[in-house]
Amino acid sequence: MSKKKEQPIIENVTITDVGAEGKAIAHIDGMVTFVPFVVPGDVADIKIIKKKQRYAEGRAVAIKHYSDKRATPQCPHFGTCGGCRWQNLKYSEQLSAKQQQVLDNLERLGHIDCQGLQPICGSEEIFYYRNKLEFTFSTRAWHDQPPTKDAQPAGSAATDGALGFHIPTLFDKVLNIEHCALQPDLSNQIRLAVRDYALSNQLPYYDIRNHTGCLRNLIIRNSSTGEWMVVVVIAERHPGWEGLMEHLHQQFPQITSLQYIFNDKMNDAYADLPSTTFAGSDHITEMMEGYNGATPLHFTIRPQTFYQTNSRQAQRLYSFVAQFAELTHDDLVYDLYTGTGTIALFLSHLCRHVVGIEYVEDSIVAARENALLNHIDNAEFHAGDMAQVLTPDFVSAHGRPDVVVTDPPRAGMHEKVVEQLLAMRPRKIVYVSCNPATQARDLALLSQQYRVHRIQPVDMFPHTHHVENIAELILF
Repeated sequence: MSKKKEQPIIENVTITDVGAEGKAIAHIDGMVTFVPFVVPGDVADIKIIKKKQRYAEGRAVAIKHYSDKRATPQCPHFGTCGGCRWQNLKYSEQLSAKQQQVLDNLERLGHIDCQGLQPICGSEEIFYYRNKLEFTFSTRAWHDQPPTKDAQPAGSAATDGALGFHIPTLFDKVLNIEHCALQPDLSNQIRLAVRDYALSNQLPYYDIRNHTGCLRNLIIRNSSTGEWMVVVVIAERHPGWEGLMEHLHQQFPQITSLQYIFNDKMNDAYADLPSTTFAGSDHITEMMEGYNGATPLHFTIRPQTFYQTNSRQAQRLYSFVAQFAELTHDDLVYDLYTGTGTIALFLSHLCRHVVGIEYVEDSIVAARENALLNHIDNAEFHAGDMAQVLTPDFVSAHGRPDVVVTDPPRAGMHEKVVEQLLAMRPRKIVYVSCNPATQARDLALLSQQYRVHRIQPVDMFPHTHHVENIAELILF
């Protein structure tokens, strides 16, 4: 059997741009080559590790010249952990790259006129900004090791346990996280306390290959009101798990909601599973400033509740939505993919009535609860598949909207939803997207009746390649 051909090392390659999934781009022998953990302006020796028909993948084995666009990563796990791949890139450069990503997707994929593109809204906090993190227990830890001679990010699988984040592309390998710079530091203290207690008391970690073990996941949430929620996901009822819960209760009085979930399924999804309160409340409360000085809104957050993980930027995102919507007090608004009703409730004081639609029933229950919590009586919410709920009969029953806000998942809107928007002909559509590529596709479909007026990128996730984008569409 022939050995796989060893690829050569290409010396003194200039990194030219940022690329997909947080990688950087170089051009080697006329072929686009994606390289992680380098930044534009670096000059590096690149080893090709994979060749495809149209592109290649490589890794930097030596940096010959460091770019002035570089920043010093704050995370001790940078380069091994799969998150925050742009920590070595200055934040101003990250914002420029995200702005360009939006422009490229809209112009190239959607052929959208982008004259209305506004400067990206950066995040005031670029570290410790998240209000939720999910950690995984695994019997197979991934250990950092000294670099090999070609500087390949190295590690070895081990049978001892780990509590942290998955290694990219390795479903069963988890990196022990000593310090994460994404959530306020109490999160680090809680995670390390869980790990220490589990090791001291021989609480078995979950083995994803054999589906055995007790401790499976750890979810830590916090809110701008200073409340903290900790959820321990357990796969098997081991005799020591209640001791862990009591230890957390005694050790951290800051935890206002301590809960657990039993999950013996073959996957980590827990949104469909009941949670049990061990101590404190069954929820925490998030507070968001209203638009233009309006009364602040409060939202009930439970283990399964979706809420934007960058609280401060979420308020700015929704403020741009309100600005683009230009609502009057006579307007009927549809909020598609409303989730737990955050955008709908944020806009409710600006319009006559708002109708939210969402396919997750539990989210609609939460949206109705949040409407009651905020004494909002001009918002109603409906659950069901968007393509099946948003029909001519639904519009006939609830009224033709003056303005539609749509915030679909990464896959974008179903074709039938686009068709119904064209049939309803609201005077304005405000399209919020976490994926400018699918947004571009949908905007192209809507362009037969609508023109894009303003475009506003918002950075919700510093140090990642992800970007939110808002497009204001006006009826011809």
